Amino acid sequence: MTAGETGHVTGTADKHYNLIWFTEKCLNNALRLATYVQDAERQGDTELADFFRKAQADSRKGADLGKQMLRKRLSA
Repeated sequence: MTAGETGHVTGTADKHYNLIWFTEKCLNNALRLATYVQDAERQGDTELADFFRKAQADSRKGADLGKQMLRKRLSA
């Protein structure tokens, strides 16, 4: 097993990279879930559409928290 990248190659420490990765994945998930909501609505499945909307809201919340943390840490 090899050691993880610690910023020597990318210039970005693991903890910052991980936070950037997390935020991007949350944003990407929110976008993908918009399609899932539309698919469920097209099929008339309001229960599933509501489920995906809740998941999308959770992803947006994660992205917002990640962005806040990034602002705080990268401005220091």
